[in-house]
Amino acid sequence: MKVFPILTRACIALCLFACCIQGQSLGKGFNTEGSGELQKLLDSAVTSVLGEFKNKGFTEKNLAVTVIDLSNPAKLRSAGFRAGERIYPASVVKMFYLAAIHRFELDGKIQMTPEVERGVKDMITVSSNDATGYILDVLTGTSSGAEIPEKEFVEWAYKRNAVNRYFASMGYENINVNQKTFCEDAYGIEQQFRGYKGENRNMLTTDATARLLAEIALRQAVSPERSREMMKLLSRDWEKPVKDVADKEFISHALEPGMKLWSKEGWTSSTRHDAAYIETPDGRKVVFAIFTENFAQEIGIIPGIAGRILEGMKKQG
Repeated sequence: MKVFPILTRACIALCLFACCIQGQSLGKGFNTEGSGELQKLLDSAVTSVLGEFKNKGFTEKNLAVTVIDLSNPAKLRSAGFRAGERIYPASVVKMFYLAAIHRFELDGKIQMTPEVERGVKDMITVSSNDATGYILDVLTGTSSGAEIPEKEFVEWAYKRNAVNRYFASMGYENINVNQKTFCEDAYGIEQQFRGYKGENRNMLTTDATARLLAEIALRQAVSPERSREMMKLLSRDWEKPVKDVADKEFISHALEPGMKLWSKEGWTSSTRHDAAYIETPDGRKVVFAIFTENFAQEIGIIPGIAGRILEGMKKQG
């Protein structure tokens, strides 16, 4: 079989141009008010953590953060730090596939069979990569296999970009959500589509990630009923003891008794991210999206930022 790498790269570039549009802030169709007070809290938290880990080489280019205060649904407040930077999202992308499958099923594009339900649950609750690959196949009508000739590849790539087209229609910008997640590596057509140098990898911004989680928490993602279903899968019993010290590198480690948590984490050997929605006993409702690169093993960065911001919001009243 003959594959045409030059044309393949051109096809990938076209997909990226169509689906990963550079854009502004949280995207069209989702309105927040930039908050000076919240931005000061975020800037202070970032400055403190950068100083704490400076001697280990941690700099601002290794970090991106978005915070959205949902406490007053009529007046959402937001703040960001490098919030529009495109970063490989690891398993955080699974939250986007969760929202997409609810939309596609509601529109009659797919059927939510017991096996699909099992895949969706495992994709979110245990972050199964195998389940994620299956769900993306269901969403897009594609499947993995050997590399294929260019004409067939163009048709396959169009199908695989179905989730990108959905989020673009919702005003999401500057993202790429069309790849499976793997324990080791992509092979065959998956490598062909991802790009042999990784040029078509999944990419998210903390703005886009925080927006989606905020929409789910506000019951605005797909429908109120579907948002509630998503929230059930994203709910976390964070007070349950953890065996792996790596689990302490997430936002849950910054929480206090009585706080409630819904989240989707993602990590690799070089990335560690967390997208979390938190409700506090005194009525605050906050979304965090915190991405870190090249410091995946460092304990304290993600909870350090979230904890400082939550404490600052508490003091503000």
